[in-house]
Amino acid sequence: MLLTTLIVCFFSDLAYAGFYKTQPDFVKTCVLHDPNFINCSTHAVQILFNKIPDGLPEIGLPPLDPLKLDRLQILQGGGGPVTVNASLTNITIRGFGKTDVLYNSVHPKTFDFLTKLHLDRLRLEGNYHLLGRILVIPLRGRGNCWFDAKNISIVAKSDVKMEKRHGFHFYNITGIHVKFDIGGLKFHMGNLFDGIKALEDSTNAYLNANWRPVAESLNPILTKTVEDIMLGILRTVFDNLPADFFLADLVD
Repeated sequence: MLLTTLIVCFFSDLAYAGFYKTQPDFVKTCVLHDPNFINCSTHAVQILFNKIPDGLPEIGLPPLDPLKLDRLQILQGGGGPVTVNASLTNITIRGFGKTDVLYNSVHPKTFDFLTKLHLDRLRLEGNYHLLGRILVIPLRGRGNCWFDAKNISIVAKSDVKMEKRHGFHFYNITGIHVKFDIGGLKFHMGNLFDGIKALEDSTNAYLNANWRPVAESLNPILTKTVEDIMLGILRTVFDNLPADFFLADLVD
C-alpha cells in the first residue's frame, strides 16, 4: 500500500495581525441566490487572486509570487513506481501571480467552494537531498534543482464551515481536495550520484523524455503539495476576511 507523508512549513514564523473590519477594495460582493452568482463569484475570486500574490502583511500573508518556503519534506514508499525520501530547502516558487480563475461556485447550504484554475507556468527552484527511485531509475544526490511545469489546470474543492466571530461571519476552511493536470514538465537535479556527470546527464535526460509517466507517478506527492500550500493560503485569507464582504445575503 502506498504511504505518503508530506510536511510543509508554511506561515510558521508569521504573527497574526488582526482581521479586516472594513471591506477592502479587492473584495467584490455577490448575492448567493442571484441567478448570475457564479459569474459574479468567479470574477470576485479573480480579483482576489490578482491581489494576494503581492501579499497582505496586515493579516500575515507573505508575498506569493515568488513564494518562499524554508523546507519541504517528502516521504513516499510502498509498492508503487515511486519510493522517495527527499527534502527540499530554500525553495522559491514562481507563477502564482498569473492565476486565471475559470470558475467558482459556493454551495448555498454548506458554503463549500468549487474552484477551477489555470496557470500557464509554475517554476520551483531550490536545494534537494534525495534517496529513492522514480519509475525504474534509482536516484541519489544532493544539490541544486529546478522543476518547470506548464499549462496547469487545477480543480479544487474546499470544505467549509461557516463561523460567527466578532459580529461577522467567517469561512472556516477545514480541508481542500485538488485534482490537477499539467501539459508539460521539465526539470533538472544537479550533482546526482555524487557528481558523476555522465550518469547525472543521462538520468536527467531520461526522466525529462518520460515526463508524463514521471508526473503521473509523482501525482500523490504533487497533489498533497498543492493541497497543503493552497490550504495555508486560504486559511490565512478567509480567517481574516469576513464572509459578509463576499456574500450580501448571509443570515444567522
